Amino acid sequence: MNGKAIILVVDSSRGNLGLLSQQLEQAGYGTLRAASLEQLDQAIRGKEKIALALIDVSGFDDNIWARCDELRKVRLPFIVISPHRSPAVQRRSMEHGANGLLVKPLDFKDLMEHVHAVLGV
Repeated sequence: MNGKAIILVVDSSRGNLGLLSQQLEQAGYGTLRAASLEQLDQAIRGKEKIALALIDVSGFDDNIWARCDELRKVRLPFIVISPHRSPAVQRRSMEHGANGLLVKPLDFKDLMEHVHAVLGV
């Protein structure tokens, strides 16, 4: 992807997935998209060099947390996106290795600050 950092965007809503991917691409990042746990599994095992994952946990069952554990095991940093501020989601995010937590609706500037902090740019 032409030397661009690749961000894996995970969201069960294809509309949100497309919108977030488009914003990241306009900011100069490459993206991979996963709208299901199966697609997330493929991305984790794939050959693409992913720099960061953005995981919207809404719309997924508790199996999403096992995937977060997999991301941690392969040392792929990730930020959890949640539909609401919840101590339970915050605790689970940190327990499973998240590098941050953002709450919807996303402020793009705030998102990019988190992305840059995690990527060290």
